[in-house]
Amino acid sequence: MKYLLALAALLTAATTVQQASAQQPWVADRRYGEGIGIRTGDLELHPGISGEFGYDSNYFQRAPSEDVAGALRLRVSPHLTLSTLGAQRRGEETGAGAPPTVNFQAGLSADYNEFFATESRFASDISGQRNLEGSANLKLDILPERPFGIDIHGGFTRVADPSNSAILDAAFNRDMVVVGPGITWRPGGRTFEWRLGYQYTYNFFERQAYKNLNNSEHQVETSGRWRFFPRTAVLYDAEYAFASYSTAKSRNDGQTLRARMGLNGLVTNRFSVLGMLGWAQSYYANTVSPPQNYDNLIAATEVKYFILPQASLEPTAATVGLSSIALGYTRDFRGSYLGDFTQNDRGYLTLEYFSAGSVLLSLQGGLAQISYPKSFYRGIQLNPSFSEIRADAALFGEYRFSDTIAMNGTLRFDGDLSDSVLRTDPNNVTSVDNLKFSRFQAWVGLRWFM
Repeated sequence: MKYLLALAALLTAATTVQQASAQQPWVADRRYGEGIGIRTGDLELHPGISGEFGYDSNYFQRAPSEDVAGALRLRVSPHLTLSTLGAQRRGEETGAGAPPTVNFQAGLSADYNEFFATESRFASDISGQRNLEGSANLKLDILPERPFGIDIHGGFTRVADPSNSAILDAAFNRDMVVVGPGITWRPGGRTFEWRLGYQYTYNFFERQAYKNLNNSEHQVETSGRWRFFPRTAVLYDAEYAFASYSTAKSRNDGQTLRARMGLNGLVTNRFSVLGMLGWAQSYYANTVSPPQNYDNLIAATEVKYFILPQASLEPTAATVGLSSIALGYTRDFRGSYLGDFTQNDRGYLTLEYFSAGSVLLSLQGGLAQISYPKSFYRGIQLNPSFSEIRADAALFGEYRFSDTIAMNGTLRFDGDLSDSVLRTDPNNVTSVDNLKFSRFQAWVGLRWFM
């Protein structure tokens, strides 16, 4: 197994979360995804299950010059959410929608994936990729709408992520545990709001070959909002984080600091604007290789047009409708398993349309430049700094036959449009890996939800 063959697969980490969200067999947004629920005392229960069948043109995300393997894929996904009563049920019961003392939400979900090769020569590689992913999360808000409140959250996620070699022992299957508390201050009728929180994250790689990539992160974060108009607010957020790898050091430990300030609000009844600008720095130690650090701007901006505004929604939020078109740009950086960090510049366009409670349409597309500093292996430079261009597009549509049954379909494209070629062996300059790939996916599914 070449040293960088699997690390090159981790270059997909910048879009892993985005892909997982786009491929959720039930809709991730609770406003769209949940049904009427089941009342159990002072709690709401929202069970559901979905099944999808589809085609994946390049499951291992291989370059055109490599053996591109297509697959048919069956996915079954049960999920369950338990929470305190929502605002609607509270209003029906009390007549005034009195704020609760405690808000509680817990969720469980699982994805079972079965694979079938489209070519017999890949039958063993593809069928061996069957896996079970899952997540569990918990959030507790104490005095959520009072001048002073406390929140506690925690979660567990298992991700099955193959390398482009298809070798199971080289897969990047990993588990993530997140836990943290926070305090929020909301004086004077919630015109001003400020939160201080802490979060601990632990990433655990299941395969023995990558135990040295296990890492933990301590993060202190703060955010605030001052609403000077009913639907316009000044925003602020900042965080300090310290990341440390396992005792068998493979990457540089480091600290990161970032802060942003901006504005979010309505320009007209149908247009909203979000603008955030800030600065970020990293301080990586010379743990195993010469450190590379980030010291540059970070930003987020978005212009959104609401197709079907709903004035009855919460007046303190800029979002006033479920159907919208948005154009945006983000610039950020994050830690990387190849080099110390990546800089991510991405422009995107989204369309969400929800009509008559039965038709849901979601279109998302983006183009990103992901930039990497020099990378080293045991103190020896492996690759110079480089950039890759990533494209992604997803179309999701769903029709609800009733309050509990819906049929949906998904089309998705992901690709690396550049020809970035990386060395995979520090002792052999001819051993390289081409990161270019294109991947198409098509799904049809049926779900039951409450």
